[in-house]
Amino acid sequence: MQPDVLTIIIAFGAGTLSVLAALTLWRWLERAAPIRSALLDQTVQPMVLLFRDRRLVDATPPARTLLSKLHGEGDWPRLSAWLAMRFADLDGALARAADEGRAEVTGAQGLGAARLRLVIEDLGAGLMRLTIADPAAENAGVVIDSQSLAHMEEELAILRRSVDEAPVLIWREAADGQITWANAAYLRKAEARSPDDTLWPMPRLIELATPTDADTPVRAKLEEADDAVRWFDCHVRPDGEGRMVFAVTADSTVRAERSLREFVQTLTKTFADLPVGLAIFDRQRNLQLFNPALIDLTGVATGFLTARPTLYAFLDRLREARMMPEPKDYPSWRNKIISLEAAAASGHHVETWTLPGGQTYRVTGRPHPDGAIAFLFEDITSEMSLTRRFRAELSLGSEMLDAVDEALAVFDASGKLVTMNRRYSDQWGADLRPILADHMAAWRAAAPAGQGQDALQHAISDLRGRELRRGATLAPNGGLMAWTVRPLSGARTLVSFHPETAGRQGDSGQDSTAGAAAAYRRPDEAITPEIGQKREAASATG
Repeated sequence: MQPDVLTIIIAFGAGTLSVLAALTLWRWLERAAPIRSALLDQTVQPMVLLFRDRRLVDATPPARTLLSKLHGEGDWPRLSAWLAMRFADLDGALARAADEGRAEVTGAQGLGAARLRLVIEDLGAGLMRLTIADPAAENAGVVIDSQSLAHMEEELAILRRSVDEAPVLIWREAADGQITWANAAYLRKAEARSPDDTLWPMPRLIELATPTDADTPVRAKLEEADDAVRWFDCHVRPDGEGRMVFAVTADSTVRAERSLREFVQTLTKTFADLPVGLAIFDRQRNLQLFNPALIDLTGVATGFLTARPTLYAFLDRLREARMMPEPKDYPSWRNKIISLEAAAASGHHVETWTLPGGQTYRVTGRPHPDGAIAFLFEDITSEMSLTRRFRAELSLGSEMLDAVDEALAVFDASGKLVTMNRRYSDQWGADLRPILADHMAAWRAAAPAGQGQDALQHAISDLRGRELRRGATLAPNGGLMAWTVRPLSGARTLVSFHPETAGRQGDSGQDSTAGAAAAYRRPDEAITPEIGQKREAASATG
């Protein structure tokens, strides 16, 4: 009996434990069923908005979150603009809902990569309910990491703020050219044109030409409401089937280019009127700019110059036209051209070309900071002729002064020697400094005790009324000579010494300077000491 009782007890215990385990499992499954059912039936909450006469009455939390992210003024204008970008037949759906009481429309997949469904219901009394849902998200349990979501929302806010605060116009164009998105700067420009209307589709502010190079911006203008014109450099980037456009303001660049263009036009007009030929070669020594005077002076054809020849080709053409000095041999001429180019590139360089036809050109080379060289061709034939004529006249005048028997010297108002003839330099010395004081010292050294020098010095320093003064003094050889101080134009003074009045002292050994001076004041009589003494004796006996 013992074993049977033990078996019964073990069997009873095992059955009891099985029942308890079954009861525990059943109760756990009963408690988990609502949770499992809730997880299976979990759906994404739709966005529902209720409007009365297009004024927002109520909305679900997701719908209010959507409205808070949209730009513009007014709930309905902001929402309708957002819906119009996603539902092409929005106006038709609104009309059908007003007629039939309900309309449903599905949007095209594009912005946000979502195909949304919009249900519009007309509830009467001006009430309209809009339901926005994503069919792909319905009945799908979605588990989102709160930290990842917060990070994505923060990054999205930074990106949105950066784009809206950017000082450039940014917009996206679809394949058909319709503008599907724009930043805040673009929207402000559009609202400035129509401040009372919310326009959709977005108006096109800037007309763009098709860019030929993706890296080269397209220059376009924008005419604003106040008739002001603003310029932009538009950078176009492909974006799927459409393109993104970034318009950077270029007003300062356009103004600078306009000023430069006007300056170049002014210089061109100025160069065209210059009688000096101008030829500017760049750092590669190709002709970049020339004026009409260059054609007139060199006789080179206009077609040759407009082809932008090199410097050597241009000079070869001048040599062929005999418009530059003919060298003895070609190598020396080539070396001369190389030295001309090097001298012009390193600094100011001037050459005078005497042409076979009798003309004379002055060729000036001037370097530029960027390595370019400017050559100026100036016809100085008349100037050289005038210079030669002037030099010939000066030489003739000098020969005439040297042929005069008197010793002549001209001093200016400051006492500086202007000119003198050969007889003066032979008589008083050619090594004197060109100042009046040194010459008066030489005159005084020839007259012991300053005989006759006081009157000469007084005549030079005190010309009252600038009248003619005459007198006599001793010559360097000990004889007597007459002097003349004559005023000239420009406050200059002519001092002359006449050699014909030279004489000797009388037999008595007395000084006859005063008598000679008195005799010289009477030009109808001979100026000699003997005649002077006879005049004095006759006046004493008479």
